[in-house]
Order: sequence, then C-alpha cells, then structure tokens
Amino acid sequence: MNNPVLVTGGNGYVGTRLIAELLRSGREVRATARSTAREAELRAAVRRGGADDDGLRLVPADLLRDEGWVAAVAGCEEVHHVASPIPVVQPDDPEELIGPAREGTLRVLRAARDAGVRRTVLTSSFAAVGYTPKPGAEFTEADWTDPDTPGLAPYPRSKAIAERAAWDWMRGEGGAMELVVVNPTGIFGPSLTPQLRSSTQLIKSMLDGTMTVAPRLRFGVVDVRDVADLHLRAMAAPEAAGKRFLAVSDDPALSFLDVARTLRRHLGPLAAHVPTQEAPRDEPPRPVIHNDRARRELGWRPRPAATTLVETAESLRDLGMLD
Repeated sequence: MNNPVLVTGGNGYVGTRLIAELLRSGREVRATARSTAREAELRAAVRRGGADDDGLRLVPADLLRDEGWVAAVAGCEEVHHVASPIPVVQPDDPEELIGPAREGTLRVLRAARDAGVRRTVLTSSFAAVGYTPKPGAEFTEADWTDPDTPGLAPYPRSKAIAERAAWDWMRGEGGAMELVVVNPTGIFGPSLTPQLRSSTQLIKSMLDGTMTVAPRLRFGVVDVRDVADLHLRAMAAPEAAGKRFLAVSDDPALSFLDVARTLRRHLGPLAAHVPTQEAPRDEPPRPVIHNDRARRELGWRPRPAATTLVETAESLRDLGMLD
C-alpha cells in the first residue's frame, strides 16, 4: 500500500511507538501535532525505535480547531486516532477534558470520512469500559462505563463520552468508513522520548522515593509496544470492523505494591527506594479484564506485565530521567 497513513498525536507515548512500527514496515506516515516545534524530538524518538524517519511528515493540527485536518488526512486510506488529553491532575471542571476528547474525536472522524478513509482505529481506554462497579468486577468489550456513575473522575468520564460519541456518529454519519476501537488498561513500557507520561511518572516516583506509600488500587497493565501492535492488527483484519478490543496483559490485575515488588525483585539497587507498604484503606476490588477477543480474532500476544514494568524503569534510566 503506497498511500500514507495518518497518526494523530504523533509526539505521544503510543504515537511514537506506532509511527516507528509503521515506518519499519515500509509505510509512509503523516503525523499530527498541535505544532511542529517538537519535530526534531519526534524524529529522534522514531529513530530510537529503530525506524528510518525519512518516510515521516509532521503536520500541524489541533483537536480543538478545524484548520489543518483536511490537509492532514488528504490521500490517506487509514487513520490511527491516538491523540487524547491525559491529565496528570484531574481538572476541577470536567469539560476541560470532555470537550476536547469528544469534539476532537468527532473532528477527526469527519475529516477521515470526507477524505474517503477506509478505516479509522481509535485509541479509547479501559476507562470507557470498566469504571462503573459491577458484581465480580469482570469486564469484557460488552461493558461500558456509565458517565453518570457517582464520584466518577473527569478522565474516565471523558473517555466514555468520547467513545460513545464516536460509535453514535458512525451509525448516523460514518458512511462507508469503518471504525475499530482499542481499549488499553494502564499503558507502561519503554518510552522513546524523554517526556514523562502519567504511567512513566508513576514508575519514576516509585524509583526516586517520591512515592513513599503505595496507593491501594488494582489495575490492568499493557505494554505500549503491544498497544501499537494491536492498532496495526486492528487496522489490517477485515473482521475487526465495528468492534472494540481490550488491551491488557495476560496477568491478573496488579496493585501498586505488586509493581513495587516486581521492580525490587528485578532491578536491585535501582529499586532501593520503591515503597514497601500500602496506604491504609479498605481492600479494593481486583478487576478481571478479558483480552480473549484480541487474542482469538487478531492473534495478539501481549508481553508479561513484569517484563513491561522492568523495561519501563530501565528506559527511564537509559534516557537520563532518573538523574
């Protein structure tokens, strides 16, 4: 296929990995970012991922503005919509996240449909699947987070609303274009850029002693490299059209204390400061998150969570982010 493929959020944690994989497979890639000021950083990232950046073109396009999207998607048959705001701190006003997530997603889908794109693969989140409590805490792609769940934080609310809006829009206005959604749990794994993301910040805070007590939470883990791989499989498989795919390792959901123990077990002195105790509170449910659909229908095989966590820490060290 000679047409370029569009990746939104090109400078992001998942975006850089996905771009590197596409370039390594011989594809031409057009990537969007809010500005081109960090183009040199993006090119360095994909080279760090083992790719030749000659086939990469960065174009400015903002999820909150119409300008730039027609040019960004022109001539593309495939769009990977990865860009989405992920806050370090939850905002007081949920609309700070909900508006950009929902309107940005719809803006990309409209531009893709109008350009004759064959398929768009959207990065959503487990936050759109499993943040409404249910008996047994067992989740598949059939589950949805209810945005009106009492006490739901702005981020999971924004992901549920944005993904619902995408599916609703596709049913009414999507035309011949196909949509596939990837729903990752907590994304970890080696970074290609020296920019801290929410998950790498958590690992750093464990390693440098900032996190003195482990929060009492349970969550699924998936490797950023495996999320990129699932995107590619979701784009290629005809039978993936119209479906969601949960992205999570085969391991049971982990606690922060489990993560700390894994780092300490494998990294020796590098993990000397990781927490050894959990915060006092009631034991939270340990979610059971099924990845059967991705494994069965797409042949996806995720890495073990321990490998992902250890290589996250090693990448932070190698990038000089623990100094």
